[in-house]
Amino acid sequence: MFLGENLIILLVLAFGGALAVGNFLALVNTKDAPDDRDYERPPLFRSIIMILIGLIAAIWAIVSLL
Repeated sequence: MFLGENLIILLVLAFGGALAVGNFLALVNTKDAPDDRDYERPPLFRSIIMILIGLIAAIWAIVSLL
């Protein structure tokens, strides 16, 4: 098989991890941002939902690899 048998699972792990970590860092990075800058705080509810979706995908991929 092209690029290995676990390609789809590894892609789900990569995208799920990136979704979770990216949204988490977006929340943390703008927490102490000064008000006079062009920083815009991401919506809290949407970010938490995206973090949970990413974690579920990453955990599913890790379990599938084991």
